Amino acid sequence: MGRADLHIHSLASDGISTVSEILQAADAARLDVIAITDHERIDAALAAQRMTDLDGHRVRVIVGEEITTRGGHLLGLFLRERIKPWQSLRRSVARVHEQGGIAVVAHPLVPYPLCASASAIRRLLDHPDPIYHPDGIEAFNPTTAGMRWTRQVPDFVAQTGRAALAGSDAHRARDVGQAVTLFPGTTPEDLRRAIEERATQWEGTFYPWRSQLTMFRHQMTKNARALRDDVAGKLRRDGTGRDLGYPGGRCRPPRFDEREAGRCMSPTGPDA
Repeated sequence: MGRADLHIHSLASDGISTVSEILQAADAARLDVIAITDHERIDAALAAQRMTDLDGHRVRVIVGEEITTRGGHLLGLFLRERIKPWQSLRRSVARVHEQGGIAVVAHPLVPYPLCASASAIRRLLDHPDPIYHPDGIEAFNPTTAGMRWTRQVPDFVAQTGRAALAGSDAHRARDVGQAVTLFPGTTPEDLRRAIEERATQWEGTFYPWRSQLTMFRHQMTKNARALRDDVAGKLRRDGTGRDLGYPGGRCRPPRFDEREAGRCMSPTGPDA
């Protein structure tokens, strides 16, 4: 069985690790496939795909996004373009499918605005048009905030007949692989087929509370540093901003640059 972590955040959104650190952690965890699913953006995931080819990583990368909808968070996998946030959950599922992607409901059933309810998911599945049907549901998410409700999710997913998936919801590299989706094969194409055929399994363990609190402190430090770097770049007018965690990610506008060695040319410089 192949092993995939389908819910990972990088420095480009609310994670604290670079793409390179995430790829190294995925290799160390012997993962076959990962999806980088930053909030409302796909640039780090696209960069990660390029970096696996350039650096010879074992793991393969799916371009994903965690999409904020009015009905809860949705993971879009196998994306080509970013999905606009704050649409309805139904419309967001359709937008993922329109570009040939896989739609996965993230951390459901928790009574929190960013988590889809059981009734909302059932309404999607009851719609006569399958473009609105999610392909899978996160049967396990190890974040302790939803532990009480998360225990009910596997049975709920089984009742819906959707693919049961898991992802670490990792916000730092050391947590990659905390929860994984198991599937026949080893490639992204094998994983996609398994989701479509409902042939997935999962395994994982919850994060301890102390780990989550420590993570929150690191995020606050990262956010302060990001604000400082954005302001400094604007004051200097040197075409830089906060670090998005991949080569070229400090440039404004950000762009993947395989020649990047931690330095961006000013837009008014010789390469402008």
